[in-house]
Amino acid sequence: MTGDTKATIMDAARAMVQARGYNGLSFRELAKDVGVKSASIHYHFPTKGDLGAALARRYSDEAVDIFNGFLEASQDTETCIKKYTDVFRSALSNNNRMCLCGIMAAEHDDLPPEVRAEVDRFTDVNVEWLVKLLSRGRSKATAEETRQRALAIFAAVEGAQLVARGRGDIAVYDQTIEAYRRAGLLP
Repeated sequence: MTGDTKATIMDAARAMVQARGYNGLSFRELAKDVGVKSASIHYHFPTKGDLGAALARRYSDEAVDIFNGFLEASQDTETCIKKYTDVFRSALSNNNRMCLCGIMAAEHDDLPPEVRAEVDRFTDVNVEWLVKLLSRGRSKATAEETRQRALAIFAAVEGAQLVARGRGDIAVYDQTIEAYRRAGLLP
C-alpha cells in the first residue's frame, strides 16, 4: 500500500460521503470502488470513525488553504464572499453533492466523537475565516457581533446548499444566495 492508495481511498470515500452521508459510507463498497480488498481499507483506517475523521480533517485543511487564497488574491470583500459561496455551489454542480462536513453534521448523533470533533472544526474554520473577511470592512460591529454574523453566513450558505440539493436544483442555491445579498446578510 502506498500513499497514493491511501489518497485514492480518501478521494473515493469523500465522493461516497458527499453523495450518501456518513451512514452511507461502506468499507466493502469503498474497496470495490477503489479496486482493493476491504482489509486494505482497514490497513489505513482501522475504523469507519478513523476514516471519517481523516476525511473531515483533510476537507477542513483544504478549505483553509482555498479561503486564505481568496483573501490573498483580493482585498474586495464582495469578491471574496462570491468566491466563498461558489465553493459550496461547486459541490452541487458535481452530481448534486453536499459539502462533506455539512452532510456529516446532519448526522451528528450518529457520528463517533472523533468525526464529530473534525466536523465541528470545519464550522470553526469557516467562522474564523468569515470573521477575518468581515473585519476588513469599516463596520462598527463588535467582535462578538462580527462572530455572530460570520456564523449566520456560514449557516445560511450551508442551508441554501441543503435546500438546493433536496430540490435537485442548483438554481435554488443561486436564488437563495442572491436573496441573502439583497437582504444584507452577505456583503
